[in-house]
Amino acid sequence: MMETREVIFQLRTKKGLSQDELAEKLMVTRQAVSRWENGETIPNIETLKLLSKEFNVTINTLLGAPKQLICQCCGMPLEDEIVGHDSDGSFNEDYCKWCYADGTYTYSDMDDLIDVCVRNMVSEGFTDEQARTHMKAILPTLDYWKRYEELSDDGEFERFKEQLIKEINDLHIEGLPKVEKLNALVGAYVNLAYPLPSGEKVRFLNDQTTYLGNQLESPLGGNRCFGILANMDFIMVCTYETEGANPELVLYKKR
Repeated sequence: MMETREVIFQLRTKKGLSQDELAEKLMVTRQAVSRWENGETIPNIETLKLLSKEFNVTINTLLGAPKQLICQCCGMPLEDEIVGHDSDGSFNEDYCKWCYADGTYTYSDMDDLIDVCVRNMVSEGFTDEQARTHMKAILPTLDYWKRYEELSDDGEFERFKEQLIKEINDLHIEGLPKVEKLNALVGAYVNLAYPLPSGEKVRFLNDQTTYLGNQLESPLGGNRCFGILANMDFIMVCTYETEGANPELVLYKKR
């Protein structure tokens, strides 16, 4: 396990910052940065929050990762790349990006979450029964579900999803099956590059943002699927082949 002094030094040099430059960004003295990197002192909690934002890592990482972080909604082990964010952009080290996006909890139904997790676990070699049994055992022990009544938004987010689903279905896109559900999807996993008439390829999403979406099989058969992505600002519909190959944009609509 690395010590805090080693972590700060490594992150600073990786970003190409001098001690003076980092000190200026954090509004501390260069001597303070030097003392951190020499192991004489450790930044206080407010400075750790600033360092977390500056280097885009969790406070747990800055402290040398003394804890194994686990999403308190789905049970997934957490690495910095998939930790959720509060509405102010700071890391929330209790949740993954799929379960908590910009201060919003994305699951209010345990069975819906189990269905999503089971599909992913089956693709990694678990049987459906093994995955479902595991998730039914672990979810009730996690903080989000134990404190659901306290943390819940009284169904506001679910109502937003229902409104999005209605808007998508009301578009009556040819060949698109009726959308029944929207799940949380992290941009980095669905940010496909779409070809323009000029030959240029363009990505429309932010890798760090969590969106709502789903993948639907075409009723016409073949090897192409429909992909749905949406948030408060837009609705996007596309088609693609296995693993996102040869994507084509069908619709991009501002809300």
